[in-house]
Amino acid sequence: MRQAGEGAFREFAEARMGPLFRSACLLTGGDTHFAEDLVQDTLGRMYATWGRIARVGNPAAYAQTVLVRCYLGHQRRRSAGERPSGELPDRAERPSGDSALRMTLLDALRGLPAKDRAVIVLRYWEDRSVAETADALHVSSAAVRTRSTRALARLREQLGSSIGELSAR
Repeated sequence: MRQAGEGAFREFAEARMGPLFRSACLLTGGDTHFAEDLVQDTLGRMYATWGRIARVGNPAAYAQTVLVRCYLGHQRRRSAGERPSGELPDRAERPSGDSALRMTLLDALRGLPAKDRAVIVLRYWEDRSVAETADALHVSSAAVRTRSTRALARLREQLGSSIGELSAR
């Protein structure tokens, strides 16, 4: 019985690792190392309770919820704001095209507070409803609507006309 459960979890983890990593990259503002850590933490927590989770109607949505909660938990820690260095010397020029747009969007996402970033990722990247987002973050639907409105306004303010220039290329 245990081997069957481990096999099912292995299949689930292999199928969901890519989507979880993409969401984690968005949550972390492009920090791929931190994103990998979040995915590993998420899958570790899922494995520990897989017997109960496998009976849930949608384990993939549950995994996304666990990922967001892991991210928010890390952001609450005092050490979450530490960064090894600000700027690296001899930086390469910004690439053009789609990668420049992606980097600009990741920079803008990085400027949002953690909960606002989580709302944006869940609502617009994961295409979740207001109610599903509220449930995942343990807040009210009104709080999700308020946070998404404020976060989108802040993104528009940060991006200004640069997003139009990059997307027109």
